[in-house]
Amino acid sequence: MTFPARPLRNNAFHSTYIAERAGRAAISPAGEFEAGSFASFELVYTAGYFGIDDTGSLKIVHRFASDMGKPQFTDPKGWNYVTAEASNGAVLEIRYDQKGNVRPWDKTIMIRVQRGFLREGDTITVRLGDTRGGSPGMRMQTFCEASFEFKVLADPFATYNYVELHDQPQFAVVAGPPVVWKAVLPTQRRAGEAFSLGFKGEDKWGNVSRQIAGSYMLRASLPVNGLPLTFSADAGEGALRIADLIVTTPGELVIDVLDAHGAVLCTSNPLRIVAQSALLPYWADLHGQSEETIGTNSARELITFARDSAFLDAMSHQGNDFQITTPFWQELNRLTAEFNRNGEFIIFPGYEWSGNTGLGGDRNVLFLNEGRQIHRSHHGLVEDLSDVDTDANSADDLFRALENEDCIVFAHIGGRYADIKMSHDARIERSVEVHSDWGTFEWLLEDAFEQGYRVGILANSDGHKGRHGASHPGASLFGAYGGLSCLLAPAFSRQGLADALRRRHHYATTGSRVFVDTRVNFSQDAQRFDSDPQTGPAASAAVREAMMGDIVRYEGNEVEFSFDVAASVPIERIEIRNRRQVLETVRPYSEGELGRRIRIIWEGSEYRGRGRQSVWDGGAALLGNTFERALPINLWNIDKKLEQVAPDRLRWQAITTGGFGGADVLLGDATAGTLVIDTGPVKASLALADIGLEDCLLESGGGIRRRMRVFRLPEHNSGTHMTVRRKIVLEPGCDNALYICVTFEDGHLAWSSPIYLIP
Repeated sequence: MTFPARPLRNNAFHSTYIAERAGRAAISPAGEFEAGSFASFELVYTAGYFGIDDTGSLKIVHRFASDMGKPQFTDPKGWNYVTAEASNGAVLEIRYDQKGNVRPWDKTIMIRVQRGFLREGDTITVRLGDTRGGSPGMRMQTFCEASFEFKVLADPFATYNYVELHDQPQFAVVAGPPVVWKAVLPTQRRAGEAFSLGFKGEDKWGNVSRQIAGSYMLRASLPVNGLPLTFSADAGEGALRIADLIVTTPGELVIDVLDAHGAVLCTSNPLRIVAQSALLPYWADLHGQSEETIGTNSARELITFARDSAFLDAMSHQGNDFQITTPFWQELNRLTAEFNRNGEFIIFPGYEWSGNTGLGGDRNVLFLNEGRQIHRSHHGLVEDLSDVDTDANSADDLFRALENEDCIVFAHIGGRYADIKMSHDARIERSVEVHSDWGTFEWLLEDAFEQGYRVGILANSDGHKGRHGASHPGASLFGAYGGLSCLLAPAFSRQGLADALRRRHHYATTGSRVFVDTRVNFSQDAQRFDSDPQTGPAASAAVREAMMGDIVRYEGNEVEFSFDVAASVPIERIEIRNRRQVLETVRPYSEGELGRRIRIIWEGSEYRGRGRQSVWDGGAALLGNTFERALPINLWNIDKKLEQVAPDRLRWQAITTGGFGGADVLLGDATAGTLVIDTGPVKASLALADIGLEDCLLESGGGIRRRMRVFRLPEHNSGTHMTVRRKIVLEPGCDNALYICVTFEDGHLAWSSPIYLIP
């Protein structure tokens, strides 16, 4: 099998000393392997001229981002059993370390020649997923990679200085058959404007399947010029786009995709067609990485996936700065210039400033033009120190370095978290990212409110698995599906989207495409500012209405706050918030509609840093009742299951990283009996008759919002649209920040950027 040429990348300080004499490695079988499947490989290392001296060793490493099964050496019948043997009988020691090598090649199988040595031509045979004792094999990573590498490093001289072999064993990881179908439309367009419909099938791990060949039918809720009655996918095709569609009259469009037998495979998100609108929504994932830094698949592949498989309007590659070499920074700038097309697809040059937490934590930098200086947090993995004087080692240094740049910065939480209490520049840091693959972090927004900052809300993926804009977390440490940001822009260009970001005219979701609009209406003239007056003189205009993100000075004590939400799934609740306070929770159903369905929710995180995962393994039992059905919510890792093990008993494995998961259950009897919950963080009993519309809160006594909630829902909720108006009495003498947080029944969330009403 021929693998694609690899792009520029960091060698991660592996030695290349006389690599041709360090040996060679080969793997069998080769070819393609389905993501998430089991396979068994023989990796054979053949010693070179130097052999391997007594106590010398090999490292077999693979990328940090991979969620391939964790190697184990003690259970021949278990998953991921690995063995090693030397052809000359040398005694080998084998062990595994998840961070046993320089990133991004962190995950390490270490094989040490404990007694003896190897001469040229001697071999070490490593069986990855050794099936001879009954093991099912090695569990493949759950996402696609055209050239998955087991990088082999040799230490022939027992010096612990490892030489990277010239030719590395590799194979392809490919998607499985489709189990979920998706149809994607824009969320708003003007009547008479052209738009596209995106269509794809995804396998059980969220990969775009190449096994969708066949014929399909389309059915629309409105007349659509250019929409065919049928279309076909050829063998090997993944995602498809049907372009040049036009609706000529206002209304709401949804499109069903049906198979050749007339069964509905999927229904699109709703598209709002309006007569006129000054701004239009464009969907973006402004944060993701490729294999040149900590991710997988090349930067070019990341971009084409975002455009052609995730159907994004905009993106930015945001590699960790301390892994971006100067040649790769130049290559990124060439790629952004190549792919950026006004009116078609927008990509911002940029990077993730990845300073240590104590120096300010992660920030994302987006430039409006190519050729700008990268100000790294440090040169930790960049060997060329010729530009080290341009580094910005702290967040304050970064803001000073960027103060005259045409750029946008937002605060991010990844392995490190942005400490915006320590460092913030409102002139360029206009927003905070409250959700990504790493989890959900509303506390970052609360930090901003506490400090008196006026920020917008973004969500992106920081995806490491090459699925930019459709970032399934797989089976690794990531606890959430990657987010999306909807930018309400005056033009489909870098400048137009930058205007949306600078004015905070955007909303965020945990990955769903929904329509959200929020407004404030005033009974008398208010003063809307073009920029935050806290940062200096700002132009302003008299208005009677404000939209999400606006900063407005208003002398009255009451306003009308309104919002409009439309989705393809039912709305569970909408919270109307003013800063950190929930003013009201509205739902598309009443207490009288509640029935036998309840939700058991677990949520929160351990703390702000890397080890934030809260483990919720446990279960629930009913005394005097039964579960008729139990469906998982946000259990993205399908290895961690929700199971009904008896008519009255559930068992689950789950983690949260700031967001929530849970079980949607249907009871045999609506009110009889007791619910008993048993998890590590929470143990509790609730009388079912006491579970109603409002949350029953079960606190864990630790962590950040680490708790459980139980509440009741209607058995059937058809409320996919809500339009609400409320009179809001303003808090005197301080900023009022009015926004909504929407929870959908499928587990997704959406946040509008606040409207700031300032004294």
